[in-house]
Amino acid sequence: MTLYPFLRRDPLDVRASTAEKARESLELRRRVLDELMPALVAGAEAMAEAFRGGGRLFTFGNGGSSTDARSVAELFTARGLPSVSLACDSALVTALGNDVGFEVVFARQLAALGGAGDIACALSTSGGSPNVLHGLAQARSLGMVTVGFAGSGGGRMAQEGLAEHLYVVPSSSVHRIQEAQTTLYHVLADLVSADAR
Repeated sequence: MTLYPFLRRDPLDVRASTAEKARESLELRRRVLDELMPALVAGAEAMAEAFRGGGRLFTFGNGGSSTDARSVAELFTARGLPSVSLACDSALVTALGNDVGFEVVFARQLAALGGAGDIACALSTSGGSPNVLHGLAQARSLGMVTVGFAGSGGGRMAQEGLAEHLYVVPSSSVHRIQEAQTTLYHVLADLVSADAR
């Protein structure tokens, strides 16, 4: 039962539980927007400058963060800005993972596709996924603008200073982290698109 608390046998007040989760999510989103707005503006300015110079956005993450990375790429593409999610090519990701090692699936793609003036945007709830960290390290070595979204204390992404524009959501709940990150990257996309042309 401790592994699967949703299978609990005692009655759960679903309405109260849902209301509490929604309250927590809203409070966290407001808090991170208040605290991170200056950093979002700085990141947006760097990204807009890169786009104006012909740069492209490459996004990446694992699991739910992979889905979020795809959403980030789609947000920017919908605004007319060149963006691609590196996790979307399942043939390439699985080939690299099988033939070379899963820890380099994003770094190898960035080495082949990215360059100075491009943007790498990494999403991770832990800030510690080896393939995400290697991707950011590769992006930095290429002279790309590096953007990171992480949770809790930022993990190794924060400790190693791999993202020059890092947005850490102060929560240990994967759900709340991803909800707040969604708010942050939507605001970032709005700020960038207003300044990128």
